[in-house]
Amino acid sequence: MGGIQALATGFVVAIVGFFSSFPIFLAGVEAMGATAPQASSALMAGGVAMGLSGIVLALWFKAPASCAWSTPGAALLAGSAADSAGFSGAVGAFLIAGALVVVAGFWKPLVRLAQAIPGPITLAMLSGVLLPICFAPFRALAEAPVVGAVILLTWFGVSRVSRLFAVPATVLAAVALVIWWNGTLPMPDHILTPPVWVTPTFSLSALIGLALPLFIVTMATQNVPGVAVLKTNGYTPPTGKMFVTVGTASILTAPFGAIATNLAAITAAMCSDENAHPDKAQRYWAAVWAGLFYVLFSVFAAVVTFVAASAPPMTMSALAGVALLPVFMTSASAALKDEDTREAAALTFVLTASGLTLFGIGSAVWGLLLGSLVHMLNVWRRR
Repeated sequence: MGGIQALATGFVVAIVGFFSSFPIFLAGVEAMGATAPQASSALMAGGVAMGLSGIVLALWFKAPASCAWSTPGAALLAGSAADSAGFSGAVGAFLIAGALVVVAGFWKPLVRLAQAIPGPITLAMLSGVLLPICFAPFRALAEAPVVGAVILLTWFGVSRVSRLFAVPATVLAAVALVIWWNGTLPMPDHILTPPVWVTPTFSLSALIGLALPLFIVTMATQNVPGVAVLKTNGYTPPTGKMFVTVGTASILTAPFGAIATNLAAITAAMCSDENAHPDKAQRYWAAVWAGLFYVLFSVFAAVVTFVAASAPPMTMSALAGVALLPVFMTSASAALKDEDTREAAALTFVLTASGLTLFGIGSAVWGLLLGSLVHMLNVWRRR
């Protein structure tokens, strides 16, 4: 099964993919009103979905197609107001977003429609969503000095040596804070995670305010780059079938609380590297192993969420903040790089970061609309 090299790469990919982003995932579902059991179920279902999807795609197309839950989508949720129907309304939005990805797999115009919004404006929206979350570790310095100092110093110190392992190392530091706070490492009564069914609720406000932004940001920042990474490394699996697979996984796991499942770019690049296997034709085994480890970690999601709930105040928000700092830096710099779209991107960024909610629709949607309108007017003026 690919040898020890592929197994080791798969293990590293799973460590990085799971433990670098689970704080953001939890922040997203909790912002949508998920209870502790629902959050555990969501984390478990999301991990199983990305693990099995990666295994299926890797074995089906013999390509290192790694999958992930939508970290930008989780960040979008963390910065959005909860639906009036509570978590069931968010689950309805997850289902619609997954269905749109499936449709995009069969109908290419939908992909082009998602890409019709200029990349800098989408990235500006993402940056605006991320900014308030990235404030948390610095606010912790004043409100919870020990927490803020440990989280920031660990992340900054390890990132000088390895950016890849900076967040997993900070997760270990957070565990140390939990032990310091409680005197021991708290454990739940049951370490296995039971699934919790959430009957979805559908509404126009959830469609506009949650489902469409989740679909757009997942396609633009995850699915499309994930395909591009594979093509850059010489793999050409059918894009449509890949979208249908991750979209179906999203639909099946949404009622258990899982946010969108998508193709991954960073972990796919790790699986596509020669360190995964000297033989390019065998590198897909690294993605298979990564998927297996994702599923294994997810079975114990109840432990992860219980320990997180036992952390000192502001620990998890500070952890999510440092985990998203690299994403914020990359997206913000790319959003404001092009002079032709800079004004539209800046307005999108500021409006999104403002947290404005009008008519039950959050600032991310208003930011996208304003940025797109300004961009169209600027193009019309130049012509």
